[in-house]
Amino acid sequence: MFPIMKITHINPDTLHKNPAFSQGVLAEGGKTLYIGGQNGFLKDGSLAGGDFASQVEQAYGNLLEVLSSVGATQENVVKQTIYVAKGQSIQEGFAAAQKVWGNFPTAISVLFVEGLGMPGAGVLVEIEAIAVLD
Repeated sequence: MFPIMKITHINPDTLHKNPAFSQGVLAEGGKTLYIGGQNGFLKDGSLAGGDFASQVEQAYGNLLEVLSSVGATQENVVKQTIYVAKGQSIQEGFAAAQKVWGNFPTAISVLFVEGLGMPGAGVLVEIEAIAVLD
């Protein structure tokens, strides 16, 4: 199990504050874990559901599995990049994420894209993460 590194959330008073994310994250020392894009796929390779919320919940569950495999948690994550298929509600996605992920802000980028994965596969979200481990 890796202890949590010294992670400082940077939110200057001169910038907008949002409880869902940090403007920057300072991670001091340690090893870095890069988690490749996680979708809403179950272990058997099927999608958790055809709706955005189900896929977001599963994608975050998959991230937690990768973190857990090295003794880390969402508290070790310093950066997320979230790719969302056009037409999906980001508010619905954040609500679904909090069910699984909890309230652990990180530096975050959200991009709306034309499509994800194989065309016609129905993938609505993909999440990458960077975590710092001691």
